[in-house]
Amino acid sequence: MDWFFLILAGLFEMIGVVMINRLHQQRNFQSFLYLLAGFGLSFLFLALAMKTLPMGTAYAVWTGIGASGGAIMGMILYGEPKDWKRLLFIAMVLGAAIGLKLIS
Repeated sequence: MDWFFLILAGLFEMIGVVMINRLHQQRNFQSFLYLLAGFGLSFLFLALAMKTLPMGTAYAVWTGIGASGGAIMGMILYGEPKDWKRLLFIAMVLGAAIGLKLIS
């Protein structure tokens, strides 16, 4: 269950990051609430995961999911570059997160 919570935390981190961009585009209360909800739920699930997972592993996986997911969402939603080098480094971040899961 701890890894499930950690994955949820990473997914909500991605939502929070996308909502930062949305808030810059649409300055309204709804965007701000979504941003708070995304990051709030992210921290909640991270805290639940850290009850049993080592802090270093949990934080590394959480930031890896959030960072790579945010980059992928930027490519999909906002037309950011999709060159092979960028995709390679995103894959390396995700590979490192998977590696931490395998050894934990």
